Amino acid sequence: MNVLMCPVCRQALKLDANSWRCAAGHHYDRAKQGYVNLHVVQHKHSKTPGDTPESVLARREFLQTGFYQPLQQAVVALLEELKPTTVLDIGCGEGYYTSAMQAHSQQCIGVDIAKTAVQRAAKLNSNVTWVVATGATLPVQDHSVDVCSSLFSPIPQQEIVRVLKNQGYFIVAVAAAKHLYAMREALFEQVTLHDPEKIVQQLAAHFELKQSQVIEAPLQLDQQALKNLIAMTPYAYKANPERRSALEQNQNFAVNAIFQLYLFQKKQPSH
Repeated sequence: MNVLMCPVCRQALKLDANSWRCAAGHHYDRAKQGYVNLHVVQHKHSKTPGDTPESVLARREFLQTGFYQPLQQAVVALLEELKPTTVLDIGCGEGYYTSAMQAHSQQCIGVDIAKTAVQRAAKLNSNVTWVVATGATLPVQDHSVDVCSSLFSPIPQQEIVRVLKNQGYFIVAVAAAKHLYAMREALFEQVTLHDPEKIVQQLAAHFELKQSQVIEAPLQLDQQALKNLIAMTPYAYKANPERRSALEQNQNFAVNAIFQLYLFQKKQPSH
């Protein structure tokens, strides 16, 4: 049971010994860490796309501490309801959520453009099919996936519509309006609230909203955890450096992580 496809000719890939091969003769070796790189050169826009190694490491350390476990558990609860055969996690990063999802599906694929993140993920769980690739052209066959997820990751809508089976499901996690509000107040002179609802509008043409829930995780952060949280967010490079440095002096910082979790179902194409 495999759903990967060749990023060059779009034919099905099959795992043969330690190499993924298509009928046209293209092949992609599995790295010793267990992942495969299907990010072909014609799809690349930079030499090292995706998150920086520093950001990947910060996120790995932060998530391993369990601060975002309420979100991880909520995603797992959705999978327990849906009972999918095949799950595709887009923008899987270092695999914190993907690894938990793997236990609730027969085949779980984690895709991320950042090679350093996928290398770390592959050490975490060898039962996931880890792939370096871009979400803009997912190396996954048409209508082959039961559930796609994008947890704080980009949403390549047309590609998700293509790879999902008819009436397949799409799980999305984004920042709720006041996610990390106290931290953002410390970093920026003006704080605008997040607008999770705009995702629902963006997806309305192809997806029907089935469930919506807000998940709160009150965080009590020591200095290292606070530094890791800043480093793994876009605020790291958007914030004023003096403000960031001042915030990082805190030995103890309280902030609420508030997630908006959506479950969508792919609409039947109208004829």
